[in-house]
Amino acid sequence: MRILVTAASKHGSTSEVASAVGTALTDAGLEVVVKPLYELDGVAGYNAVVLGSGVYMGRWIPEATEFVTRHAVELRARPVWLFSSGPVGSPDPKPVGDPIGIAELMTAVRAHGHRTFAGRLDRGRLGIGEKLVVGAVRAPDGDFRDWDAISAWGREIAAELRPAAVGAA
Repeated sequence: MRILVTAASKHGSTSEVASAVGTALTDAGLEVVVKPLYELDGVAGYNAVVLGSGVYMGRWIPEATEFVTRHAVELRARPVWLFSSGPVGSPDPKPVGDPIGIAELMTAVRAHGHRTFAGRLDRGRLGIGEKLVVGAVRAPDGDFRDWDAISAWGREIAAELRPAAVGAA
């Protein structure tokens, strides 16, 4: 069983979350390929998919939404999990709640689940427009990602996939 872990990431933080999920799945004994979303033409050759996106202005990056929409039929044919990365702050990252449109994406691919993880904000990596937005909402700089929670979620996915992987061997 081959598992694809992929994400759309503007500044690298969400890609690092995808890598951590991939590591948790690999550590659980599963065959995993971690690839950036922009390198994919589809999901052929993979038995399961974990797909994520950074969240900006309450929404997934358009590249990720478009990928899910374009490949919904392919994705529905295999187990899929979605994740979002973006809220910042501590101890309670903001904004709270799921990204706009995530329920529709989950339905489109019959996702087994969705998880939102806090992200990282480094103003030095932002463009002028992004700096204006984060300044206006007073978003704090820092790395708010909970690596233990990210790894635990990867292990949860592995536990669901392991019986299928044994049957596929």
